[in-house]
Amino acid sequence: MKKLIIFGSIIVALFAALAFITSYQQKEKAKGNPFHKDELHPATIEQLDDPNYQNIILPDELEKALANKETMTIYFYSSTCEYCKKTTPIVVPLAKEMGIDLKLFNLLEFEQGWDTYKIEATPTIVRYENGKEVARIQGYYEEPVFRKWFEKLQ
Repeated sequence: MKKLIIFGSIIVALFAALAFITSYQQKEKAKGNPFHKDELHPATIEQLDDPNYQNIILPDELEKALANKETMTIYFYSSTCEYCKKTTPIVVPLAKEMGIDLKLFNLLEFEQGWDTYKIEATPTIVRYENGKEVARIQGYYEEPVFRKWFEKLQ
């Protein structure tokens, strides 16, 4: 019986150590992140070095830009969304090629964005002109559909 208790204690200690190490590693990777948060979802941490996820916009920046009646195009995505993972490598380079400053808003990290910007699903790209929404495309499509949508914005 003592051996069983000792063995069980060792297993619990190993799992606790593994959980601590994993948590510590994620906090270290999240340090200095562009989201200005102490903790990030693991899926977001995986995207920190991906060049397609660099042009982010924070909630307060978006709110201020819209209040100032700026014209902008925002890509609302979630780090865990499978359709977003397929869409991002299409729309980010395409927008860059077409001279569109596509800002990325991470709804996984800033969940209030779902309600604030009336996002029903990800991915969603919204065009704002003079601070007001004028166009929206939602869902995954092949490159020609996004190209045509972006062309209408120019």
